Amino acid sequence: MAHREGRRDFILYDPDDPDSALECVVLDAEESGALGELLGGARIIEKINRLHHEIDNLVSRQLHVDATSPYAERSLGDTRARTRTGASIVAIVRSDGVETGPTPSSLLHVGDRLVTIGTEEAVDGVDRILRGIE
Repeated sequence: MAHREGRRDFILYDPDDPDSALECVVLDAEESGALGELLGGARIIEKINRLHHEIDNLVSRQLHVDATSPYAERSLGDTRARTRTGASIVAIVRSDGVETGPTPSSLLHVGDRLVTIGTEEAVDGVDRILRGIE
């Protein structure tokens, strides 16, 4: 996928010859956004798996936002999870897709799963925050 001068191109390459393009499909903003989200979820998993091999004591876990969470229907920034624990929330998994690289303004909804990475202690801390224990 390439974005140049306002144009979004999805380019297909031959795996045996990555220097020659087989096809170029021009996408509009909505199409490229949807494709980016679909591909983004898989890429985040790849990156996390690679980090597990590179960094000792790194854990990743999907933490649930349930109806009893004090942060349901509030922004991710309200949790102050990163500041309070040192863990990173790298994606929000929802029934309708994956939000990769969520921002502090990302809203948390009941049923969301937060892909969280950090030390065991830090990830446990985020879980306690989401449950309203800390």
